[in-house]
Amino acid sequence: MAQIAIIGTGAWGTTLARLAALESIRRAQTQNGGASTPALAGVTLWEHNPERASEMQWERENKAYLPGFPLPANLRVTTDLAEAVRDRDIIVLVTPSQRLREHARALAPHLAPGAVVVCASKGLELGTHLRMTQTAAAELPAGTPIATLSGPNLALEIARGLPAATVVACEQHAAAEQVQAALSTPRFRVYTSDDVVGVELGGALKNIVAIAIGINDGFGYGDNAKASLMTRALMEISRLALAAGANPLTLAGLAGLGDLIATCGSPLSRNRTLGLELAKGRALDDVLAERKTVTEGVTTTRAALEMAAALGVELPVTAELASVLFEGKSVREAVTALMVRDPKRELEGL
Repeated sequence: MAQIAIIGTGAWGTTLARLAALESIRRAQTQNGGASTPALAGVTLWEHNPERASEMQWERENKAYLPGFPLPANLRVTTDLAEAVRDRDIIVLVTPSQRLREHARALAPHLAPGAVVVCASKGLELGTHLRMTQTAAAELPAGTPIATLSGPNLALEIARGLPAATVVACEQHAAAEQVQAALSTPRFRVYTSDDVVGVELGGALKNIVAIAIGINDGFGYGDNAKASLMTRALMEISRLALAAGANPLTLAGLAGLGDLIATCGSPLSRNRTLGLELAKGRALDDVLAERKTVTEGVTTTRAALEMAAALGVELPVTAELASVLFEGKSVREAVTALMVRDPKRELEGL
């Protein structure tokens, strides 16, 4: 099994680290006829805070972001980035999107030749509106295989061992297959794709929609409005992705529609619950200030509008959400603005 490093100890990073470590043990035991045996491969998990890293390493639990799920014996937590990625075949970046560039820059000198870097963060970089693989590519050595991992992947459900699926996309198919082989388990099915653009944009942009759906649910606008909003927002995502060069079928798959359904429908979704809080009349800054984790849909809303402007694509739902989040527009005014737009044919125009 591949040697894997996970950079970032949030709920999703820790879940991926546990998944890889437990699968390594399972495969080792299977090869040994079911008898207990040391794992064939270990997993390193990088945490920037020495105190938290020490606590996780010795208490074998991430109490801050994934409490109640013991860390396997073959999972090692470290604050030394060079040590974390040394001789690793696969390095998975699971950091906030606005910090991914600095982490890619920091690990670049320590990559083993041929190592695959996987961006499991979902977002767009503010100012550049670059996707995460593009951001990483700007800092990593030329020729480094860079993949993205995205799908309907709520961390807590996967940590519990509930069935789930995801997509790993990379322009180098062999690298995608390498990640697929490393992360696939009997409860976590990994598909491959060469459509990096579609997989990344589907994963990033659905967070915007989930905020809007939370607001919809909080105001009690009903299931008709919810279904209409999700469908029209998916059209927006698809148009922007296609303008950026994505395969339209990707947006109907796990990284598009699949992730949209999960993020908009689950009480575990940070973006949806943010929308619910905003519907109560709370200020955005107050809600964000009390959260330990990053709600990526907020910054992605700004970056998506930057990207859309550069590509000449109109995003009505995203634009109205931005006016609510950042300009003080009321939800009712935003809904009215969407409802009274000029009549359109459904499959032509927005």
